[in-house]
Amino acid sequence: MASTGSAKIRLSEKLGYGIGDLAAGLILNFFGVFLLYYFVDLGGLAPAAIALMLLLTKLIDAVTDPMMGVIADRTRTRWGRYRPYLLFGPIPLAISLVLIFSAPTMSTTSLLIWAYVTYSLSMLAFTAVNVPYGGLLGVISPSSRERASVTAYRMFFSATGSILIGVLATTLVREFGGGDEALGILLTVCCIAIVATLCLLTTFMTTRERIPPAESNASPWSDLGVLVRTGPWIAVAVAAILGVTAIASRAGSALFFFKYVVGDDGSPVLLFLDRTALFLTALALGQVTGVIVGNVLQKRFEKAHLLIAAGVLKAAMITLFYFLPLDAIGPQTLVQYVVGIGFGMLMVLSFAMFTDIAEFIDWKSGRQMTALVVAASVFGVKAGIAFGSAIPGVMLDITGFVKGAQQSETAQMGIQLAFAVIPAAVMIPAATALFFYGIDRAVIDRVEADLSARRAAPA
Repeated sequence: MASTGSAKIRLSEKLGYGIGDLAAGLILNFFGVFLLYYFVDLGGLAPAAIALMLLLTKLIDAVTDPMMGVIADRTRTRWGRYRPYLLFGPIPLAISLVLIFSAPTMSTTSLLIWAYVTYSLSMLAFTAVNVPYGGLLGVISPSSRERASVTAYRMFFSATGSILIGVLATTLVREFGGGDEALGILLTVCCIAIVATLCLLTTFMTTRERIPPAESNASPWSDLGVLVRTGPWIAVAVAAILGVTAIASRAGSALFFFKYVVGDDGSPVLLFLDRTALFLTALALGQVTGVIVGNVLQKRFEKAHLLIAAGVLKAAMITLFYFLPLDAIGPQTLVQYVVGIGFGMLMVLSFAMFTDIAEFIDWKSGRQMTALVVAASVFGVKAGIAFGSAIPGVMLDITGFVKGAQQSETAQMGIQLAFAVIPAAVMIPAATALFFYGIDRAVIDRVEADLSARRAAPA
């Protein structure tokens, strides 16, 4: 059963909760870099076919993510509402991850079917774990400040996953594969699956649920109706989806950009890092910095205002990167680091805002639906990665990309559009949406005081 307990969270529990998002950071960043490359450049599938797959599978997520939120909110076990899924979900998730990159030699039609089935299964398994994981954040403490602190640890480990993918992924693929990139990708994802499983089990064992469930909840459809009419939820969901779309489009086109536009041959340029690895590492290090900066600044400034500033920063730096010379490795790395700062701020602030929105809805309507609200964050990240990964696929297809060949100027421009122009452009509506958020610190203080009194009152 969930218990109330103290609002103060021990460091060990913050670390235990945060390490769970190392799993998501490893998985989603690996997908963002290698999924399109695996099926298009190695598997020979049409870029548009994989782009369409990524978009269509989000229609499934649009149903399953809220459904999982409803199920988790109504779960009652001796471990609580959300923690059981962190005990029983990691192994199916690990198996599904490995299956994606285990495709045997087959026709392109069969390979496309394999991609659809295995990717859909992996996203279902990811939903079954990550929605309850996000819901757990909403009940780990009744204090918005404590939840924001826990969120910072979560985003730190998420960024650590980005760093590990940036620093090690291309190197592990190269070393494990020994010239066979497909084998290298498979063995690397096996390592990721094992680490992800251990991380999620650690979160299960080290965390508690402190906000007890309500006596009863309204119908799922009624909860969904309340959610989609909540303006702050819509604003943050739009910002999160578009913010992740920008980063995912850059990550998904990075291998193509450095291989076909820059002409990089994969040789190390700094220690053992090639151009792609250096690019991804700079982003991840910036993300860590952004998490720290965002967590500090949110104690003095409104989250929505900071999120708008982070979006503007990302758009400006991505645009600047576009105008840098292709061989300007140092300036490119520095600019990409600053892009990461904006992304890190976006992630730590938006996830903290989702839990604030859950408390706001509870205060306003008397409905506890933490996991359903936080399901928006999971769907936002997955949708952003899908849309962002689809953008390079569409651009490659319509501009005449030819696998393994010298690309035409039009094809190179398609890669540049996916890598820089479109990511910068989508940050404009992302920042605009935050003007409609409407929950400031004064509102949060009132919500916490009223909910504390309500929960302390005798039943």
